[in-house]
Amino acid sequence: MLSHAIINLVKLFLRILTIWLPLAIVTTAFCGLVYTAVQQNYRQGANDPQIQMAEDTAGILSQGQSVTLPQKIDMAKSLAPFVMLFDENGKLQNSSGVMRDTTPLPPAGVFSFTRQNGEERFTWQPSVDVRNATVLIHYSGKSSGFVLAGRNMREVENREQILMLYVAATWLATIISTLVVVIALVVLKKAVYKK
Repeated sequence: MLSHAIINLVKLFLRILTIWLPLAIVTTAFCGLVYTAVQQNYRQGANDPQIQMAEDTAGILSQGQSVTLPQKIDMAKSLAPFVMLFDENGKLQNSSGVMRDTTPLPPAGVFSFTRQNGEERFTWQPSVDVRNATVLIHYSGKSSGFVLAGRNMREVENREQILMLYVAATWLATIISTLVVVIALVVLKKAVYKK
């Protein structure tokens, strides 16, 4: 008698799992897709002002003209975009971006990549607590070199964390509610067929 009850319970559990598991997989995939799409929109949008700044500055410099950089901006504290100018060898010439009274430099390898490809968009982390959405453009003409425009990603990363919480809460609520509904339907169906 007891073994028969256990067998029925296992069958009930397997029936519930068979119906619920595909719903859980679809829910997980959909929540993952939503998170990835919105997170990438946030991250790619973080480059927008820098693209314009780097392209405009590179255009002026390639004509042999000079540019005046904005005031010094502490990239660890400010959300304002900054600009850095490098010669053809990747040596810093001028910078509006500083960090705690020093001027950090991007990884050296990014210059050779950008020289070959014209432009690179990357996340630059000059210290553990600072991440910048960065655009580096190589220019040539009457003069040649590199223009880097960057901006602290603090607010973008805050939005990404909030997005993660919303998506995780939605996922959990959907997983639990679909499980409850499946259990209720399976138990109800079993009760109806017993009558």
